[in-house]
Amino acid sequence: QVQLVESGGGLVQPGGSLRLSCVASEPTFTRVAAGWFRQVPGKPREFIAAINWNGQRTYYADSMKGRFTISRDNAKNTVYLQMNNLNPEDTAAYHCAIHRDSAWNPVRLVDNKAYHSWGQGTQVTVSS
Repeated sequence: QVQLVESGGGLVQPGGSLRLSCVASEPTFTRVAAGWFRQVPGKPREFIAAINWNGQRTYYADSMKGRFTISRDNAKNTVYLQMNNLNPEDTAAYHCAIHRDSAWNPVRLVDNKAYHSWGQGTQVTVSS
């Protein structure tokens, strides 16, 4: 089974930027869609963005559009999440995962139950 490892989190000041990486252990990752979610303790996992297998299709939660950008480099088995203009409400553990479906269906893309092989997460803390 593919294993995903996130990195790139840390402490950043409000207005700052971070780029998160999600590296997969198997090259089969290059043939599947992937997504980023975030979670605050005591709250459900929140969808951020998804990207199809070749990077030509992306989908964002409305609240994430404009500040967050998902991309991938299949030569590196990696999906990225560029986050700009961060604010304290963005503080969370950020996770990547593999989408189960071959179809590109926004209803399914935002559903965390439609993903598997979750990474352990990387913590992002936005604070002055």
